[in-house]
Amino acid sequence: MAAGAISWRHSAPLRAALREEASITTTFGLLNLMGGVALLLWGIHMVQVGISRAYGLGLRRWLGKALRNPLTGMLAGVGVTVLLQSSTATALLLTTFAARGLIETAPALAVLLGADVGTTLVAQVLTLDLSWLAPMLLLVGVVLHRRTQNVERQDLGRVFVGLGLTLFALRHIVQVALPMRESGVLQAILPALEQDIVIQVLIGALLAWLTHSSLASVLLVISLGATEAISLQVAFALVVGINLGGVFPAVVATLGENTEARRLPFGNLIFKLTGAVVAVTLLSPIASLMPMLGENPARQIANFHTAFNVAIALVFVFLTPAVARLLRIVVPDQPKNGEPGAVHYLDPAATQSPPIAIALAERETLRMGDLVEAMLRRTLEAFQGANRQTVPEIEAMDDAVDHLNEAIKLYLTKVSRETMSEKDSRRIVEIITFATNLEHVGDIIDKNLMELAAKKMRLGVGFSPEGMADITQLHDLLLRHFSLAMNVFMTRDVDMARKLLAAKTEFRDLERQSSERHLARLRSGQLESIDTSSIHLDILRDLKRLNSHVTSVAYPILDEVGELWGSRLKKQG
Repeated sequence: MAAGAISWRHSAPLRAALREEASITTTFGLLNLMGGVALLLWGIHMVQVGISRAYGLGLRRWLGKALRNPLTGMLAGVGVTVLLQSSTATALLLTTFAARGLIETAPALAVLLGADVGTTLVAQVLTLDLSWLAPMLLLVGVVLHRRTQNVERQDLGRVFVGLGLTLFALRHIVQVALPMRESGVLQAILPALEQDIVIQVLIGALLAWLTHSSLASVLLVISLGATEAISLQVAFALVVGINLGGVFPAVVATLGENTEARRLPFGNLIFKLTGAVVAVTLLSPIASLMPMLGENPARQIANFHTAFNVAIALVFVFLTPAVARLLRIVVPDQPKNGEPGAVHYLDPAATQSPPIAIALAERETLRMGDLVEAMLRRTLEAFQGANRQTVPEIEAMDDAVDHLNEAIKLYLTKVSRETMSEKDSRRIVEIITFATNLEHVGDIIDKNLMELAAKKMRLGVGFSPEGMADITQLHDLLLRHFSLAMNVFMTRDVDMARKLLAAKTEFRDLERQSSERHLARLRSGQLESIDTSSIHLDILRDLKRLNSHVTSVAYPILDEVGELWGSRLKKQG
């Protein structure tokens, strides 16, 4: 009796200890699971970045050529997404085309349908037991990335490393999920989850939203389903939610874009919402049919994911023109005057009269020049580090400059050749050349100088007072040359053109002197100069490149009057 009492007195602490141990086990299991998901996301991200850097331009060209009809567009979407491993990346790539007016809404929607099918094919491949391949992929990837000077091979190495990490992450998730299915917490949650299909769909959508990767989310569900941590019907509902939630990152990312760019994600949302409603209604019979495509739970979930997207693609691929018309009602055209990159002066009706069209193109080019000048003025602010928002704001301005450049070139190619004089033809070439140089100036500011400004902020270093004075002096001189170049472009004044071209030599000499003064400060051991040496010299080099683009407007004017000798200005007097 006493012994029984003692056993009973100790049973409560024992139960508490067991509960505490189970809680700790569950907590570590969840942490391990989240670590596996983070590794999975990072691996997919590395693949996407590597492919984009190595083959991004080729993919863009291929995608542009494939937009002839809905079927080829859909197939192109499949191919691009298989390579990028992200339907969201493909969607954002398309929106950049749409924002610049390079593609129509209907064929772009077909590409999005193909992109969603493409991401399911990637999931199918990664569902296979390829964990044995992970070490080899990592080894090859590291060797390619570290042991070669070829940039494309380095990016390919990044792809291999990303694939290896993805496979390691999937194996880790499966290993963690096996013991977790016996977790008391999971056992308590699952019965409630099983009863509400809407909650299951919402959880899947939230998971895709939080990870910003429908592929990673589906692979996670496949891993949990393979270990029977969740039932197949719950997994199917989660997959439906993931497909729905995977659209929202692109929707949110394009909220600040123009009307054409916003329509595409909304169109994809219509596709997925329609498919989700039908799938949820028929989920029970669909779940009973899936074993016909394979008994393996992981394979069944992957097959359901593929079937869901293939069905949507087959239903909507030839309805994209109708959906495009619906989107023009749902997302109506908005006035564009408030957008920096919106066209103000390029009247399509004027293309039949070359002199009028040329005058309008000149005015639009001056607007483009004003934007580039504003970017250039704010560049110094970025290097002074007074406002961290300067860098992203300048990047947004460069997007507007790119849009105007494309609009001006497309407009001038439509000007009637029937009534065009030789003088008008030369002026059109000059406008296109000047607009292209302005676009190059914007790109150097955005891609080079802003990257250097961000690097300076990231490293937390500062220029020496003398070094900052040199940069400011060159920057001020560049601004004066830019203003002169705009006048030369409009007036075609020979004297001003001669002065502008002579100023190129002045700038080159000043840049060389600034570099020599910087090297002298390095030799004297000045700490700020040592910390910022590579950034400082790169800035000087890029400012000289900018000045070359700016002063190039003088060449055709001086060449026309015979004042150029080869590529050099003739001596006067």
